[in-house]
Amino acid sequence: MGPFGDHQLKIPYEPVANLLAKYARRDPGKTAIVDLDSGTAVNFGELEQAAIDIAAYLKSKGIRKGSRVLVLSDECLEKLLIWMGVWRMGAVICPFNLEINEKQMVSLTAALKPALILYHKDIDVAAMVGDALAERVRFGAWKGDPQDQLFASLPRGDAAALPERNEADDTACIFCTSGTTARPKIVIYNHAAYWMNGLDTLEFLGLTEDDRTLEYRSFGWNSAQVLSLLPFLQKGLTMHIARRFSHSHFFEWVQQHGITFSAGVPTVLNMLLNKPLGFTAKDIPTLRLMSCSTAPLTAQQWVQFEEMYGVTLLQMYGMSETGWICGNRTYAKKMGTVGLPALHQELKIVDGSGSECPPDVEGEITVGGPQMAIGTLNDDGSIDPLLGKRIKSGDLGIMDADGFVRVTGRTKDLIIRGGVNIAPLEIDEVLIKHPGVAEAAAVGVPDNIYGEEVVCYVVAKQPGLTAAAVLEHCRKFLPPAKTPKEVSIVAELPKSERGKVLRDKLRDDWLARHKVSA
Repeated sequence: MGPFGDHQLKIPYEPVANLLAKYARRDPGKTAIVDLDSGTAVNFGELEQAAIDIAAYLKSKGIRKGSRVLVLSDECLEKLLIWMGVWRMGAVICPFNLEINEKQMVSLTAALKPALILYHKDIDVAAMVGDALAERVRFGAWKGDPQDQLFASLPRGDAAALPERNEADDTACIFCTSGTTARPKIVIYNHAAYWMNGLDTLEFLGLTEDDRTLEYRSFGWNSAQVLSLLPFLQKGLTMHIARRFSHSHFFEWVQQHGITFSAGVPTVLNMLLNKPLGFTAKDIPTLRLMSCSTAPLTAQQWVQFEEMYGVTLLQMYGMSETGWICGNRTYAKKMGTVGLPALHQELKIVDGSGSECPPDVEGEITVGGPQMAIGTLNDDGSIDPLLGKRIKSGDLGIMDADGFVRVTGRTKDLIIRGGVNIAPLEIDEVLIKHPGVAEAAAVGVPDNIYGEEVVCYVVAKQPGLTAAAVLEHCRKFLPPAKTPKEVSIVAELPKSERGKVLRDKLRDDWLARHKVSA
């Protein structure tokens, strides 16, 4: 039985060759992808032919169905053209993130063993891939770039000479989880998993072919792949990309291009909340939806954002290895939660013994189902399988009687004070209610009497915020056991590349300042 399992007959999977041909016939002149940084764009007629031409080029380089093609590039139109060509050939796209440090990149490339390396002209490829034996081809701009070795030499491809389709069970992509300190995991997805995750996104957001979406995160991340790339392919909508988020240009992009949906993460939403540029709902009438994923958003932040900008915000939740786990929908949302379980996800919240928790009881979120990754790649080329297994997420959560899930923290971040479990997010939500607090994070630190005690770090919206004022605020809303014993006001919170607060670093800071051993 394939990865669709019992879903096989219910999911109308279509390979990329069929999709691109369909949109080229439907409306060849419609804009497909817009690169906001370079100002270039491709329509669906051009996109289909470019995918065929690139696939033919790859074939001339010995790439076959299942071959691994490593692509090293920041986000740009050319990267996505190559992506479509790789899939059109039936090969495996490997878009490793450039923020991974060079030492990790060399070892990750060695584990991958790519058949071909395509790298942007701005990349120091030798530093990235070491002595990898694969041929290396530099690419530049899609049109008119003298430094280009790929697009300038593309043959006119013959669709009939290429594979007819990618099967649902075929490997589609190998990518890395985010992380710059610990070595990232190398995750393997097939087309079936992508397809189902894309359908989940469509069900969350209700996107149609008429939407104009915005993505400014790396397509090396699974989140950008399933939130933006797959709906683009499944609906033939217009997708706008940027190398990274720009606070000063975001609303200009929305206005100029009539953006209807934009990706979002807590860092971006907090920036738009705490450093407003004077835009209101009347200035951005086309923008009806934004998402929030990669880290929890408090209910208060959610309400504030919707009131300030008149945009419906939908909090969602997933993992690289599992795809979407939960999501609020346009037709069913509850603030402060990550929504209902995704259509193709088999979610259970379990206690310490593995028994499923009843509604409103906290436990660890576990997941399984047909949209999981095939597995993770080991250094020796073997694969640790995930598909068909139930895995622990490492997140604590509560499902209410209506089925909505609230993520309450990470199991490793749980504060155990005198035998009582305290979720840091509960403290965070109280802290953020203070009008002078922009961001906040609670952590557990060693205590001789209780084992652990609660302390917190806050970022002030304006100068003048005092620790005493924050503590007084906390005492109004929290019982003594949960009230922080200490408040540190800092310029910023340490975060991962994906905007998650690194509580371990805050704990390390407290230990260092108090000269306490871990």
